[in-house]
Amino acid sequence: MSILINEKEGIFHLQNQNISYIMKVLRNGQLGQIYFGRRLHDCTEYDHFVELGHRDMAPCVFDGETTFSMEHLKQEYPGFGTGDMRYPAVEIRCADGSRVTEFLYDHVEVQQGKPKLDGLPAVYVEEDQEAETLKVVLKDTVKGLKLVLSYTIFRDFPVIARNAWIQNEGEQSVNLEKAMSVSVDFPDCDYEMFYLSGASLRERHPQIQLLHQGIQDIHSLRGHSSHQFNPFLALKRLDAGEKKGEVYGFSLVYSGNFLGQTEVDTMGTTRVMMGIHPTGFSWPLAPGEGFQTPEAILVWSDQGLNGMSQTYHTLYRKRLARGYWRDRERPILINNWEATYMDFDEEKILSIAEKARELGIELFVLDDGWFGKRNDDTSSLGDWDVNLDKLPSGIAGLAQKIQDMGMLFGLWFEPEMGSRDSDLFREHPDWILGSPDRHICSGRHQYVLDFSKEEVVDYIGDKMEAILSSGPISYVKWDMNRSISDLYSRGTDPLQQGTIYHRQIRGIYRLYERLIQKFSQVLFESCASGGGRFDPGMLYYAPQAWASDDTDASQRVFIQYGSSYVYPLSSIGSHVSACPNHQTFRSLPLKMRGDVAYFGTFGYELDLNTLNSEEQNEVKEQIRFMKKYRQLIHNGIFYRLKSPFRKNTDQVQDAAWMVVSQDKKQALLAYFRLHQPVNVGYQRVKLEGLSEDMQYHISDRPYSAYGDELMQIGLDVSDWACGVRWSEQPQGEGVSRIILLEA
Repeated sequence: MSILINEKEGIFHLQNQNISYIMKVLRNGQLGQIYFGRRLHDCTEYDHFVELGHRDMAPCVFDGETTFSMEHLKQEYPGFGTGDMRYPAVEIRCADGSRVTEFLYDHVEVQQGKPKLDGLPAVYVEEDQEAETLKVVLKDTVKGLKLVLSYTIFRDFPVIARNAWIQNEGEQSVNLEKAMSVSVDFPDCDYEMFYLSGASLRERHPQIQLLHQGIQDIHSLRGHSSHQFNPFLALKRLDAGEKKGEVYGFSLVYSGNFLGQTEVDTMGTTRVMMGIHPTGFSWPLAPGEGFQTPEAILVWSDQGLNGMSQTYHTLYRKRLARGYWRDRERPILINNWEATYMDFDEEKILSIAEKARELGIELFVLDDGWFGKRNDDTSSLGDWDVNLDKLPSGIAGLAQKIQDMGMLFGLWFEPEMGSRDSDLFREHPDWILGSPDRHICSGRHQYVLDFSKEEVVDYIGDKMEAILSSGPISYVKWDMNRSISDLYSRGTDPLQQGTIYHRQIRGIYRLYERLIQKFSQVLFESCASGGGRFDPGMLYYAPQAWASDDTDASQRVFIQYGSSYVYPLSSIGSHVSACPNHQTFRSLPLKMRGDVAYFGTFGYELDLNTLNSEEQNEVKEQIRFMKKYRQLIHNGIFYRLKSPFRKNTDQVQDAAWMVVSQDKKQALLAYFRLHQPVNVGYQRVKLEGLSEDMQYHISDRPYSAYGDELMQIGLDVSDWACGVRWSEQPQGEGVSRIILLEA
């Protein structure tokens, strides 16, 4: 790992054993982009990489020189108004109304390690030797503006972490109207854009589009990263797949409004930008003030999408998630939501907990309905006082009774919301986001609290602290069940209204930070009506997230498969739920529900007392299995083998994935049949990640096989996939198998 600087030529080369990232100061003083990809030898000059040529009608920097136009040069952080006709990464409206900026090179700084971002989540290092950071300082001396571009290269990952700092060093206030975290120019457009989209209950489904001239984007304007688009995109070469080919990943460590955009110009070059969405964003900068963008994580892979995913998995599991629970085995939990909803009392809760203890569950989580007058979703959000009619011994008493059973106790909160029917709303109507002279939309009968105000964050923090301090509480499920639709902060200066989206998410981060510092051994799980804020920003504060409110195992195969493109299994909240399923009304075998849920944090979402003795014994076996293999599942190397999103020519719709230990001596293969075909051909699954030279015992076969055979020829799964009535294997929809391989 090294940062090579050629001050004379203005060349900066970030390099480790896998990648190179090269920049150059252009003749006009702006910063040009040279190369990002597989590691290159360092050279003394890169002028031959700067593509110059005459273009008709192109605005040119130097009079009479028709080959030097910013419209056709690759740039690191393009501004507005100096000849580049593409979308800029930064837009600033100055006091005189001008939006023209020209950031020219001033100097560079190199720092061992990686500095923190003030008030924002970011990946980190535990030792300075793990990374180096280059800060390129550029200035617009005409307007008194400074731009600092930060690049961190890691010793052990094919990763570049980027962010930008913009500061007003002038004598007049300016208005920052766009500030992307990253911009990268590619010399061609022979890529497909890969991203994750969906909706509530069907989050993070992979999508692929061939790049074309014009704009393709993903975004959120909901005040959170959203169910609709995840803050991630990748460019993959046309021949790249799961196992091979070149892929560039872009992931934003942020939980608010975002924009991820590719722009292909008519010359066939591609610009990728990612950062805070400029719509609704306007940030005044008085003299001396600055603005910090969120961090973007760039990953390069020549091992296809699986290679990209494995880098994100390791980096986010080890250097984004943090704290007490980062490396610990996550407790197997039961949540009472689908068992009782809000219709419960202490006796009912204790009866479910007692059965859970008997079956080997380690954590009981009390969901919505324990506070205020909360018997349905129309009241009491914001009134964080225990309902003693339901829980006469309070949260403290109930938590102690659960702990006395030998289990941990956890609690649900939705701290960012308020109900109209609440003491909070009646006392502080100005704490609700929305204009007082307009109708304010409600969602799930609730309203968004204005977390841009410190007093609101402090009030909710005090309430949560009091509850969490009252008894032995080991887990918090932090929910958020509606988007911001009415953005207006009452009592806030009109010139500051464009800052509210970003201040809102920073307020949420501030509350998280306060609580995890105060309760360092509490396991926080983020949730947003399921997967509406399943993003890297949340992972910095909560090491796991509820993947979706859709608990149907068949649909969870799709959701968890899609989530795995960026997020480690240790971050994916996954539960075995009741049947018929409460969202899809589908009935699936308890085995498949467990087999899917293993590949996440694992838990249960049902009334265990309604299970018969055979089902309870099966639950015991599932819990024993997960306790034995959760280290492998959460820390192993994950491979996607068969996508549920595609049917083959025989209309077999199935899915397969596997996890391999770091030493390649142990692996778990999971196979799921989602659609029952009839009389189709032979089916095989080719494995990945094994040692070619190791011989593996296969748990459901009477033979052993070398790794090369298992990867090149695969395992015959015809009995599982083909659907023949004389097969000894289970038939019908929802068939699943877990195979253990041991060297």
